Amino acid sequence: NTEAEASNAASRTNSSHNIRDSGPETSYENSENGHKIAFDPRDISESAERSKQPKLTMMEEVLLLGLKDKQGYLSFWNDNISYALRGCIVLELAFRGRISMEKDPSRRRFPPADRNIEVIDDTLTGEVLLDEALKMMKQSEKMSVSSWIDLMSGETWNLMKIGYQLKQVRERLAKGLVDKGILRTEKRNFLLFDMA
Repeated sequence: NTEAEASNAASRTNSSHNIRDSGPETSYENSENGHKIAFDPRDISESAERSKQPKLTMMEEVLLLGLKDKQGYLSFWNDNISYALRGCIVLELAFRGRISMEKDPSRRRFPPADRNIEVIDDTLTGEVLLDEALKMMKQSEKMSVSSWIDLMSGETWNLMKIGYQLKQVRERLAKGLVDKGILRTEKRNFLLFDMA
C-alpha cells in the first residue's frame, strides 16, 4: 500500500512540475468567453513597448485620421476638420484638468455647447497650441464652448475678437508629428511648383 501511495505522489509531483514548466495559462481559446485566466508576463513587455511610442494628443490623432492614405495630405476643401481640431483643443484642455464647465445652476439646463468654460488651472501643458488656447481663455471673459470653437477657427464677425483665431493649426500639428517621427515630408512637383 505504501508503494502505491509513493508512486501516486511521484506522479502528482511530476504532473505539477510539468505544469509549472509550461508557464502560466494565458490562452484565449482555452478560457471561457475568450478572457485570460492568468497573469501573462508578456503583457508587461507589450505595455513597455507601447510606452516607447510618442504620446499623441487628441488633435494629432484627429489630424492623422483626416489624412488621405495614398496622397498623404489633408483635403484643401475639408473645413470640418478645422472645427474638429479646435473642438479637440477644448476637450484636451478639459481632459488635462485645465478648464471645466462653469458651475452655474442657471445654465445647467443649457446644452453643453452653450455652457461657459472657466479656467481652473493655468499651468502650462507643454503643447504649444494648448498653451496658446489656455492663455486666451484665461485672459478673456467666460464664453461658451461653441463660442470658443468659433473664435479659435476665425469664424467671427466681431473685429475685436479676431485675434483669438489660432492660425495654421493643421500645419503646426503636422510639423509636431514630423518631429515625433510619426509623419515625414517629401517634395512633389505640382504643375510648375514644388510642394512639400
